[in-house]
Parts: sequence; structure tokens; C-alpha cells
Amino acid sequence: MPTLIDQTSEPRPERGQGPRHPEKAHRPDTPVQRKPDWIRVKAPTSPGYVATREIVRANKLVTVCEEAACPNIGECWSKAHATFMIMGDTCTRACSFCNVRTGLPDALDPEEPASVARAVAAMGLEHVVVTSVDRDDLPDGGAAHIAATVRAIRDTSPATTIEVLTPDFLRKPGAAELVIDAKPDVFNHNLETVPRLYLSIRPGARYYHSLRLLERVKERDPAQFTKSGLMVGLGESKEEVMQVMDDMRSAGVDFLTIGQYLQPTRKHAAVDRYVEPAEFEALKAIAEAKGFLMAAASPLTRSSYHAGEDFRRLQAARAARAGA
Repeated sequence: MPTLIDQTSEPRPERGQGPRHPEKAHRPDTPVQRKPDWIRVKAPTSPGYVATREIVRANKLVTVCEEAACPNIGECWSKAHATFMIMGDTCTRACSFCNVRTGLPDALDPEEPASVARAVAAMGLEHVVVTSVDRDDLPDGGAAHIAATVRAIRDTSPATTIEVLTPDFLRKPGAAELVIDAKPDVFNHNLETVPRLYLSIRPGARYYHSLRLLERVKERDPAQFTKSGLMVGLGESKEEVMQVMDDMRSAGVDFLTIGQYLQPTRKHAAVDRYVEPAEFEALKAIAEAKGFLMAAASPLTRSSYHAGEDFRRLQAARAARAGA
């Protein structure tokens, strides 16, 4: 069962105060390896980055770019590309790979869908990615709120294509269907790692439930693109990664992303190894040979990295395959 973290009678600390990961505070430190040259990125300072940050702040929005300490934030925000994280900044899960704050979240903000829609319009986004924390505390896992955000963006920016990166809605019957029926252009849900590592890396989730979620999207709305991502460098074998690729293809997943796991703190899961760029290129070639419409694999690949450009490539790939 997913567990809610830090459920005490004391008031929850305001953002920026108190431990970010209270459930990890007493864990022993894990070793931190020195990052290779191909992982290093420059600190964000461009005018475009600053402008995007100001729009995010003005609309009082949360982004996964900041909360998850994404290494690509400088590049993406300089191009006015931001991934909005809705339903607060606090997650009810405690995955050992993730830097998002854990604890008991606040109530949903009913104005948030409109705020996200205003920000999308202000940034002039052609393609937007909306993700969220896990909300196991809500009867529908927040599905209706995600759907409302999709509809608000459609109303304000009808030409903008929309990608959702959703929780798994574990033990929330009918929740996934609320999001599917809102008709995002891309339905993304990350498997994250291989089944053997779920207990230690993604303990609140279930591998085959997540796989079935992606399959249900295709069953209910075949026109929606489905997308999923993996991290490597956590101790998985090549054979296990190949099996996950096969499982995804059986579920009809269109687009696979593969990136290097980066350890947020010494209390998080340790990096087993840094995968070299040539190995990522080989994984991409294997994924394409297995029949994915698209695959992106590199050390810094993340779910929403280059999402707009990739969406146009997805459309072109589908059209080419249909015409073959």
C-alpha cells in the first residue's frame, strides 16, 4: 500500500522550512560518486531563464524543474519551456530516487488550473507538459484536478498541445479514465526502473499496475500518444532493460525516454554507475528496432526534455508509419 509520510498532529512546516524528506532523515548516508564530464551543466543565468522564472513566480506555480532539481532547467527555461507540477509541492510517496518534498500535502487549490492556463498563454507555449505529485490522500488521486487543468489550457490556448505526466492512480478506480477522457495529446507515465528494483526505488508503486495504466490509455483512446521513461544507473541489467522495453511495446507505448539517474542527496539511492553516452546510443537503437515510434536516450534525457520538438517528431513518425 502507498503510505502517507509525516502524518502528525503538528502543523506542516511552510515550504522551505523543516526537513524536505523527513522519512529519509535517519537513513545512513549513501556514497556519492564524482560526476563524469558528460553530466556537468552550467548554472542558469540567461535572460530567458529569468523571464520564465518571473512568470512562474507571478502565477504562484510549482515546477518539477525546480522541485526535482532537473539538470536541464537552464536550457529549458531559457527557451520558455517549463514543466508545471500541480497539486502542490509535497508528495505522499517517498521514492528513494526523487527530490520532491514528501509529507502531508495541503488541500487542492481550485484556482490552480486557471493559473496554469494563464501562465501557458503568457509564455506562448506551443506544447506544455503538466505533471503532479502523487496524491494518495485524495479519493481520485487528483485525477479530476489534472483533467480540469487540461481543459483550462484548451480553453485559453486551443492551439497548444498538452502532455500530462501522471501518477499511477494506484487503487483509485475510474481515476485514470478521468484524465484520459480530458484528451491530452500525450499521456505519459514513467515506469522509472525495472521490476526487481521497485521495492527499493519505487516502493509505493507496482510495476504491472503502471504498465496496465499505459495499456488502458490505448484501449480507451487509441489516438492519444503514450509515453514512458526509465532511469539507468541504479543497478539494473541490460537484459532487464530489454524486458521492460518489450513490456512497454506490448502495452502499446509509443515513446520511450531513457536517462541517467542522478542522486539528489546522500540520503537517496546511490548511483550504481554512470552509463556512458555510447551505451545510451545503443539503447536508443534497440528501442527503435523494437518498434517504438520514438526513443530518446542520453545521460541528461528526462521525461519532458525537448518535449515540444519530440511531439512534432511523434506526429511525423505516426504519419510515416501509417503511410508505409
